Amino acid sequence: MSGKIMVIKIGKMMRKNLLVLLSIAVLTPCIGKAAPDNPLPVQQDLPNILWLTSEDNSPLLGCYGDPLATSPNLDRLAKQGFLYTHAYANAPVCAPSRNTIITGVYASSSGNENMRSFYSKSEMVRLLPAYLKSIGYYCSNNDKKDYNFSNVDPNAWDESSKTAHYKNRKPGQPFFAVFNTLITHESYLHKRDTGQKLNHDAAAVKLAPYHPDTKEMRRDYARFYDAIESMDKWVGAKLKELDDAGLTENTIVIYYGDHGGIIGRSKRFLYETGTRIPLIIRIPQKFKNLYPAANPGAKLNRLVSLADLLPTMLSITGQSIPAYLQGEAFLGPKKTADPEYVHMFRARMDERIDLSRAVRDKQYRYIRNYMPNRIYGQYIDYLWKAPSMRSWEQAYLNGACNEIQSRFFQTKPVEELYDTEQDPWEVNNLANDPAYKNVLERMRNENNRWMKATFDAGFIPEGVKEEISKKTSLYDYMRSGAQSVDQLIKVSDLANFATAKDVPKLVQYLSDKNAVIRYWAANGLLQLGDKAGAAIPALKKAVTDETPDVAIAAAEALYRLGHQKEGLDVLLMALNNPSVIVRVHAMNAIDNSCKRNEKIREAMAKVLAGQEEKKNDYIFNMATWILNKP
Repeated sequence: MSGKIMVIKIGKMMRKNLLVLLSIAVLTPCIGKAAPDNPLPVQQDLPNILWLTSEDNSPLLGCYGDPLATSPNLDRLAKQGFLYTHAYANAPVCAPSRNTIITGVYASSSGNENMRSFYSKSEMVRLLPAYLKSIGYYCSNNDKKDYNFSNVDPNAWDESSKTAHYKNRKPGQPFFAVFNTLITHESYLHKRDTGQKLNHDAAAVKLAPYHPDTKEMRRDYARFYDAIESMDKWVGAKLKELDDAGLTENTIVIYYGDHGGIIGRSKRFLYETGTRIPLIIRIPQKFKNLYPAANPGAKLNRLVSLADLLPTMLSITGQSIPAYLQGEAFLGPKKTADPEYVHMFRARMDERIDLSRAVRDKQYRYIRNYMPNRIYGQYIDYLWKAPSMRSWEQAYLNGACNEIQSRFFQTKPVEELYDTEQDPWEVNNLANDPAYKNVLERMRNENNRWMKATFDAGFIPEGVKEEISKKTSLYDYMRSGAQSVDQLIKVSDLANFATAKDVPKLVQYLSDKNAVIRYWAANGLLQLGDKAGAAIPALKKAVTDETPDVAIAAAEALYRLGHQKEGLDVLLMALNNPSVIVRVHAMNAIDNSCKRNEKIREAMAKVLAGQEEKKNDYIFNMATWILNKP
């Protein structure tokens, strides 16, 4: 919101030169415009807002009932404030999650859901600090941004650096300050384990049933608990600093994790362990009107997601909430009724291409996998740096994993449905259980409704996204009517649920004028495997498609249907495409479908020779993996 001063002349009274001027501050919507250079005068009753953010951690805290956790500061904060039991990240990885937080728009809706994508942000979408700066807040960020779009306004924050601090504001100025810690980040497990004694006993940790009981797995669990203990001390120091400055009674403190993590099958995956987060909010007595419950110390089971943070900040600071925002305020005068669902999304994770969506109500989690032909545990270089992940893979290769532990290295079902109350580790898929048919259909329908309502851009292959983004933002493109989400859902449903009798329809779509439709038709034939034999002539034509993503999907399908030379030639040719993401797509296809031979090894060696300075991590990682994998 921005402010505009209206000056009204009352008239002449008693003497000609007497004017009574009334200044009336009128707030007017300013969607899509930058925050004014001269913000409104500071309102003294505005609360300070302090965000404390930890990375990659699920709610493994004492206040959330974890008996092994050492978290006295956060436990105390929960007693002083309000703990949300059903809080979720919308994306299970940092950059798309932070994109959603700072814009109030799902990254899947703006085309920024892929991990590390730099497409532009729509000018219609404003950032959170712009709203708060416009009403007089000093906004500081210390110091991670990672917003996953290219056109970040360098003046978005009053200060964004490793030294940014609310103490740098003007006297009496309210502040919005963000402090972020990497203590619990996944990279903590990448540090060399010198075998030193840990604060938490590896023998005492409770392993998830899908994790094999290896020494490395147990030790990484214990190391993570140690990291959480250190993070809790960091939180305590920040709260003490606030107290020492005499600001506690005027400051709302919000602590949350940016997504779950960090052991394999958590971060990057749409399960509870990847998306459920801690969220604790302490509100001073002075702002008791904002309490979400009668008294501090309460636990609230309202469904909350990180998309809700921006509208909530507008609500508690007395601003209107623009209609384009996709979250819901959960505090303040604009607080909405408790939502029935929260929504989540996953797309490319670093060098690995995949696509899934999820819906969660208070009991059930529904996951839709749009690329079920890909295994869950595709090799990702960064994920495999953890000793626990490497030990899991080795246990699987050694035949030491049971059926539940082995699933991670197998292809996915199209749909997953879990009763999280009865099955908190989400290992008993109810999607094919007739007793849950109504639940499945309800959650499936809600997923489709949400994708349509938010103009989900995830169906567009990334090579096509790159071309679109050269002309406009994907947010604006999806709202231009150029793509029908209804049609994309229809074709992707056909691709995922097709049988041999659907081959003629997929072949028909393979000639559609819309490249995205052709892409999903090729994916449908790829997923059908041997049952798509009747489509071979159409696929031979499709490998010459002008859109590389379509040609690559068709070439992989053709390879799997026994036409290996024709399919592989197209995939290897795609390695010369100027687009990094097109090359990554081709390498994903080679790794997932092609038997290693001399031709492939020579091609990967050539790719690596061009990456002497590791110009692109994704290309380097994929080529190295393909070259060295048995």
